Amino acid sequence: MTQQLDLTAYRLLGRSGLRVSPLALGTMTFGNDWGWGADETESRRIFDAYVDRGGNFVDTANAYTNGTSERLVGEFAQGRRERLVISTKYTMATRPGDPNSGGNHRKSMVVSVEESLRRLKSDYIDLLYVHQWEGLTPTEEVLRGLDDLVRQGKVLYIGLSDIQAWQASRMQVIADLRGWTPFVALQSEYSLVERTPERDLIPMSRELGLGFMPWAPLANGVLSGKYSRADLGAQQEGVHGTRKAIAGGYGSLSERSLKIADVVAEVAKETGRSSAQIALAWLFTQRGVTAPLLGARTLDQLENNLGAFEVSFSDDQLKRLDTVSAIELGFPHTLLRGPFVQQAVTGGTRWPERV
Repeated sequence: MTQQLDLTAYRLLGRSGLRVSPLALGTMTFGNDWGWGADETESRRIFDAYVDRGGNFVDTANAYTNGTSERLVGEFAQGRRERLVISTKYTMATRPGDPNSGGNHRKSMVVSVEESLRRLKSDYIDLLYVHQWEGLTPTEEVLRGLDDLVRQGKVLYIGLSDIQAWQASRMQVIADLRGWTPFVALQSEYSLVERTPERDLIPMSRELGLGFMPWAPLANGVLSGKYSRADLGAQQEGVHGTRKAIAGGYGSLSERSLKIADVVAEVAKETGRSSAQIALAWLFTQRGVTAPLLGARTLDQLENNLGAFEVSFSDDQLKRLDTVSAIELGFPHTLLRGPFVQQAVTGGTRWPERV
């Protein structure tokens, strides 16, 4: 299976006419405020290399590296802002001790957007995500607040991130019924290590017109082959800790994930590619994926990862990757796709493939 992709193989973002690159540049690594990112010089090199190769989809957030990420993106985008699709997010708290400096509510939303516009040096945000669903703010308040921002021209499109499938689908339907701005994108963790979105999030996204954007496509570095079993047991230290501690705290660094990384390394050796390229290329083969979010701390990392577009898999290699990383879909999926329903309910008609 040969990948016919590069950064200029633009695709539509969900149920919209917006064209985006098939690999988005994640900029949580822009700025060393958290102790492990790239300084301004290296961040610019990464940004310029991505854009010079035709990439147009850049992702940041209001709280990434304490606002430095947005500030650097805004500076780097000067003179070419209109050709870029810049997405940012709100929800994360920005002032310790102030309960209203974060959350999904209207005050947090409006203040965050105004601050993001200032840091980005832009009159508008192409795509604004609700960063994380906190379960406290009424759904209608969030939807109407986002719709107001779109009507004001400060935001062009809206998306969701880190949210349950049932809540995302509920919000999309309410927006449609009320005539409010619909969502066009959904961010979620997804990789060979974390395939649980295949149960509901990815099928829902395809059904309701949400472009699916995987984050942590390398499972916090585990799939790049940088960790071994000697690293098991690393403790979470928050975003200010080491990358290994973060991988351990998020659950990415485990015996199961290292077994998956072993197979990724085997396929990499067979194809003459890096493990990171194999893990990213696997995502390109998955139905429903619009554009993985790729973060890099050095230009060399970015250049290596972009080599994923050149990876070709044999059927056997794809089968091995799928087998070692497979998950149980669980109820009701196993029942509805099982022989009882196939024979007694659908008359043998094949269950539609959603992923």
